[in-house]
Amino acid sequence: MSLNLALRRWTISPQRLLSFLSRPAQIAGAIALGLAAAALFAQMEGERGVPPIASGGDYEVRDVKVDVFAKDADSARKAGWRLAQRQAWKMLWARTHGGAGAPGLSDSQLEGMISGIEIEYEQIGPTRYVATLGVLFDRSRTGQLLGVSGNVRRSPPLLVIPILWDGGSAVSYERINAWQEAWARYRTGDSAIDYVRVAGSVADPILLNAGQTGRRGRLWWRVLLDQYGAADVVIPIARLDRQWPGGPVLGTFTARYGPDDSLIGSFSLRASSESAIPKMLDEAARRIDGLYITALNDGRLRPDPSLIIEEPVDPEALAIENAADLPVETFEAPPEAGVATFSVQFDTPDVGSVSQGESMMRSIPGVRSASTSSLALGGTSVMQVNFVGGVDALRSALQAKGYGVAVSGNTIRIRRAAAPAAGAASAP
Repeated sequence: MSLNLALRRWTISPQRLLSFLSRPAQIAGAIALGLAAAALFAQMEGERGVPPIASGGDYEVRDVKVDVFAKDADSARKAGWRLAQRQAWKMLWARTHGGAGAPGLSDSQLEGMISGIEIEYEQIGPTRYVATLGVLFDRSRTGQLLGVSGNVRRSPPLLVIPILWDGGSAVSYERINAWQEAWARYRTGDSAIDYVRVAGSVADPILLNAGQTGRRGRLWWRVLLDQYGAADVVIPIARLDRQWPGGPVLGTFTARYGPDDSLIGSFSLRASSESAIPKMLDEAARRIDGLYITALNDGRLRPDPSLIIEEPVDPEALAIENAADLPVETFEAPPEAGVATFSVQFDTPDVGSVSQGESMMRSIPGVRSASTSSLALGGTSVMQVNFVGGVDALRSALQAKGYGVAVSGNTIRIRRAAAPAAGAASAP
């Protein structure tokens, strides 16, 4: 009993604990909780999304190295860019003409053909400019001089899911990574592969994660490819192995294709240090694109028919549809000789009088059919009657039934004959 009393005496409620804390301590605790919640939210959200670079049909010449001296930094840079344009034109001509010498063009002509310059590496000194540049030539203005024309074979739209293995884990669009960035900045306009590249934002990290590439079921792939407007999927895989911290990095790259993860090809590259990894990945993206182009040309890169969403055509339904387009032979039975159609008007004070009138008409010999075509309860209805014979024969038959008959062409008006008055004298 004494122990229970002691425990009750030393039990402190949350309200009493808060009252013991000073006001500054309470504020500090609230701030700490808020920072912890923000850190957890930021860790959950992460940084995602690398918009792919816009790729037109421009010709791209990369790795143009320049080293220029001038009176100041600005003049050196301008001279370096002008020199890069000349060198890039020679490299582009040699690439499209089997190494032949390029025709000489003035700087103004080259500037009119160039659509942009990309800085890959740059160092600017007081009087010196050292850089590695990429030069983009406008296809419409350059193609005539190059003599390049005609249609280029293009693949169906293929969704790109780049997978990076680094540190023992695989990542795709779950977070920003160097392999995703390499494919985002790769210019695909000059490629025969129609890549569908996504930014990796919104729902992309959930739908296009590394685990998705391991699925083999076609149902989910059909929905996914239809969502992104693609016919199939390509999966470029990069695996980075570091020899030692700060040392060289060995990259193994594999080009795979389709939900079945079919192998297209693989190769290895080596980066001398961490800073050289982006350049190695850019080169890997270019070489993987070459593997896909080769596979397209030799027929290995073809859309999977099982990924087509359209329902298969039913052969029986197709036969019926084709038969509907054929001319139809119609056969019309010749009308029975002597059958005429008459419109008979008769009184219909109630519903029963309608059926009585039709039954009476069908009981006449020679009547083939009798049906009410216009109903007016409490008035005069119209009956269509097909009768074998002339109007005089039908009138005689109706009069024999006790009807008064008035004929006007093919229209007959019938009325019940009035009953004789009660008490009338009989004939002598």
